[in-house]
Amino acid sequence: MTQFANYSKPEQTNLDAILKSTTYKIAHEDPELLNSSAMRGVRMLLEITKPDLHLQTAGIESTIIVFGGARIIDRETATQRLKEAEQHLSKDPGSSSLKRQVIHHQQLVELSRFYDSAREFARLASQHGQGNKENDHGCSSHVIVTGGGPGIMEAANRGAFEAGCRSIGLNISLPFEQHPNPYITPDLCFNFNYFSLRKFHFVMRSIGAILFPGGFGTLDELFELLTLRQVGTKGSMPIVLFGKDFWKRLVDFEYLAETGLISGDDLKLIHFSDTPEEAWDYIRSHTASTRQ
Repeated sequence: MTQFANYSKPEQTNLDAILKSTTYKIAHEDPELLNSSAMRGVRMLLEITKPDLHLQTAGIESTIIVFGGARIIDRETATQRLKEAEQHLSKDPGSSSLKRQVIHHQQLVELSRFYDSAREFARLASQHGQGNKENDHGCSSHVIVTGGGPGIMEAANRGAFEAGCRSIGLNISLPFEQHPNPYITPDLCFNFNYFSLRKFHFVMRSIGAILFPGGFGTLDELFELLTLRQVGTKGSMPIVLFGKDFWKRLVDFEYLAETGLISGDDLKLIHFSDTPEEAWDYIRSHTASTRQ
């Protein structure tokens, strides 16, 4: 209780109630208000503004988006998990669920090559952006930006980290537990509530994008980027699909053109690649206007 003057007990009790009331809180210090439905627009404005201010302060000039599956892991981990699954199966050879787990881990070992490729691509791009350290920020162009989670996202942030470069992570609050991978530059890791605003920041400074095999989230981002390119919003930003066999089997882009649902020229929006070096050379050659 805060004592003021010589108030009577009822007066003092009422004053304490006033001071504790949520209505007395300064608006921007009232979490109940800020988290209410009425303040959704304010929260969205904050999610647009906060990352933008920090990226400006960090001197980030341009980014390269890396998308891909969160379930793709590095070869060492995938191989170890396969061995463990095989050991479990050897103890119960008739178990159908254990057999499925072995098959699943075999596929993860095969997919791990994409983890390695994303890691190497990010290293190449990051070293290029950091090549000229004329400012205090160092790596300011061609900065890798990912969704900040595991899998291909981790691989890309890791490639930049191992190159001694900065990279960005745009995480998202999900119903299930998620935390940032340990390779993101600490002051360039952000957490979003709204997918749409997260997408806004993915694209805002991007000069190129590379997409590795992934699931629904990767496909969502792919078609969003292709639409932005198709309507001219992102100019001539190169879009690379890494793993030609995977993407050709997954999406029949030629069929879309044959039916007339997209034009033949729209097929030129996509470049397929199977090596980190070729993918990087393609993106670099199409971002010549960016500071080298």
